Amino acid sequence: MTQKLKQDYTKDQSVAGFKREENSILTNRSQPKNEEKEALVQQLLETEEQLQTIEKGIQRTKKDIKQIEASPTWKISKPIRKTERLFHKMSRREQLVEQERLIYELQTKLQATEKALYEANQKVRDNQFVTQTLHEDQITRYIRELRDRGELIPFLNEMVSNKEKLNQNYVTALTYIARLYMNENEDYRDWIYNKVFSALTNEETPEFMMRPGLRDENPVPLMHVSSFRGSLNRRMREKQLAHEPLPEWLLDDKQKAYTFVEQLGIRTPWVADTTYKLEDLPTREGVVIKPADGAGSRGVYLVKTIHDIVDLKRSKQLTSWDELLESMQKDLHINWVDQDEWLMEELILEDPETTIPARDVKFYTFYGKVGIILEIQRYPEAKYCWWTETGQRIHVGKYTEQVFKGKGVTPEEMVMVEELSKQIPAPFVRIDFLRSHNGLVFGEFTPKPGNYDEFNKEIDQLLGDYYIDAENRLTNDLLVGKRFEGFKAFSKKFTVNEQ
Repeated sequence: MTQKLKQDYTKDQSVAGFKREENSILTNRSQPKNEEKEALVQQLLETEEQLQTIEKGIQRTKKDIKQIEASPTWKISKPIRKTERLFHKMSRREQLVEQERLIYELQTKLQATEKALYEANQKVRDNQFVTQTLHEDQITRYIRELRDRGELIPFLNEMVSNKEKLNQNYVTALTYIARLYMNENEDYRDWIYNKVFSALTNEETPEFMMRPGLRDENPVPLMHVSSFRGSLNRRMREKQLAHEPLPEWLLDDKQKAYTFVEQLGIRTPWVADTTYKLEDLPTREGVVIKPADGAGSRGVYLVKTIHDIVDLKRSKQLTSWDELLESMQKDLHINWVDQDEWLMEELILEDPETTIPARDVKFYTFYGKVGIILEIQRYPEAKYCWWTETGQRIHVGKYTEQVFKGKGVTPEEMVMVEELSKQIPAPFVRIDFLRSHNGLVFGEFTPKPGNYDEFNKEIDQLLGDYYIDAENRLTNDLLVGKRFEGFKAFSKKFTVNEQ
């Protein structure tokens, strides 16, 4: 048995050359076409998965060999194994031939059975994805198992193909159902259209279904075409195609953003006029240290005193400057922070006496209007509270397990934020503030909030309506001659400096 395992192990050593083959595939092909590239990438992914599967088998084989050779049974059976080998040599050739024939037949049947089982499993799996609502854990566990078995890439190709076919079938069927009611009673037609709208995306909706939305009396609501996710996805494409930076992205730089809001009389924190490497970081108290190019709370540290430092992301208390530097080095090592470039700015506290850190108050603004507000308590643990522009607490589908009752904002703060938003010629930008003991302090502009795809359908459509309305109002203001002088001066200043 061990001899067989060793033989298998010896054969498996050939896989060590697979990775060299991967490199040779890449170096032997000069500038392949797009289709060839895609085929090559798929081949490499499949090979990598096969490598992982085979390497796991090698490790299991090594372990089995060691366990068998170390067992008392193996040591005692040594004389028996010698006798068994001698017996096989003396056996008649006819018996060996017959055995080989039987083995071949069994192997053939086994392969046919395995193929039939694989095809049956595929059908069951496809049926599950089509007919059942699977929990996310079920899907992710299954996907991990596929990758462990080296079967993920074929599954990916199959799923893409199946989704395209299935989706097209659904769209065709639903569209035809709607078409059957084009000339029916208006109430019946509107009910059918609204039902079909709920299952179609904006791009899948045919023109004839949009017509009733344009009638003067009782138009069919077209809410399904509004999507915050879709609007921001499209805005990302506009950013790719734009010859000049989009207005809200000019403000994505913190120090530039401070210059813009200060000219409007809005308070900003003190900020160091340079960035620092870890080795050059000056020892200071009452500051926030954060990545120069970062988002969220990763790599953000609140230095109250040298011996009282808060690691925001880990919700951890640090008690020395050396511990801070060690934690920052770890952030770089695990890629929480991309570059060794750090900003230092004034620490804003909600309560100076208790040194409670300021809360975040993030306004989702749409050219002069606030859609929703997110209030965040960062320490001792992250908790979230969502508000409407009218001061009602709401659930939006995000952070549902970490809610708390926040303090909200004042009418005066709403006016200030909406006026600031109206100075930016863009349909959307999130404006982030810190809640200090004496009012809001500007934090940053966020053109693309993280995980903006996680809002529930109701909020996604609501913010989608805000986005469309903002685009219309912005276009109308531009048509009547609004010049955005403050933003133009800001933009010109930094464009000239960078040139």
